[in-house]
Amino acid sequence: MSPDEFAAAQWSRATGAGVDPHEYRRVTDGLTSVADWGPSFLRTGHACLRRARDAGSARSAGEHLLMAARWFHLATLAPYAEAPRAAAEADRALGRALTLLEPGARRVSGEGFTGWLRGPSDAPGTVVVVPGLDSAKEEFLDLVSALLARGLAVFAMDGPGQGVLAAGTTFVPDYERVVGRVVDALGVARVGIVGMSLGGYFAARAAALEPRVAAVACVSGPFRLDWEELPPPVRDIMALRAGGAEAAREFVRDVDLTALAPRIAAPLLVVDGGQDVIPGVANGESLARLAPHGTYLSVPHGDHLLGNARPDWLPHLGDHLTHTLTGAPA
Repeated sequence: MSPDEFAAAQWSRATGAGVDPHEYRRVTDGLTSVADWGPSFLRTGHACLRRARDAGSARSAGEHLLMAARWFHLATLAPYAEAPRAAAEADRALGRALTLLEPGARRVSGEGFTGWLRGPSDAPGTVVVVPGLDSAKEEFLDLVSALLARGLAVFAMDGPGQGVLAAGTTFVPDYERVVGRVVDALGVARVGIVGMSLGGYFAARAAALEPRVAAVACVSGPFRLDWEELPPPVRDIMALRAGGAEAAREFVRDVDLTALAPRIAAPLLVVDGGQDVIPGVANGESLARLAPHGTYLSVPHGDHLLGNARPDWLPHLGDHLTHTLTGAPA
């Protein structure tokens, strides 16, 4: 794949994550190969760090640091030997930003997870945001902001094989146990959960098997995966995150929600993009149909993660979680 094709394929994901589209074009227009992606995005992240250093206020510095976290995370999306370094830089930048912007934000870590709890200590509901195959807590800052604006507390996490934990851990089949440990650590009686991409599978599985999940939303999550049909780049990432090709094959064999969907007692919203067509990935319509309280929202022009169609689903998702967790209009 040429660098232009790769940049075009990541366009809505990057802009949906909140980077400036004009800066994205300036950075990607200068790429001569996909191998340049990681170093170029790291340099852009470091430019944001310099802006933070020279900022005239703590707020401006914090905003530049949040942008740095986005660029450092996006640096990990192409094959790159220093991807673990970029993930660590994203994690540090996010932590520095929240220290400046939200002194009440709290780092919470445990076996197989780490992340930031944000929002009021007396929030009427808490939502856990779960990333996917190659995403991380730094990618969904705008989703977190939308939930915070509704008065909810939000824990954006990295789990095994994800984000800053990817360098030392691999995917686990029983992600519901990770979510259970998260709920224990947060000290709440129940949570809502949002899963993005493969995180949608993790969220649905957790909702079926962890009774403290009281509301769930899945965005571009797979209902089922077929290893033989998955494109080679997806297989390669899966093998990297699962701990090898055979481990990835075994993990993919388990990704099937047919038996678990009827066990999801919580109100469920499934969001898909009509243009999200990845070979070997069955979309979430079956999940919504089989779940006792499932609702399906398909956005015809939406792509994977629907970064090109956020007004069509993000407010609805925020309303779904707010109403389900609090019983009040969003």
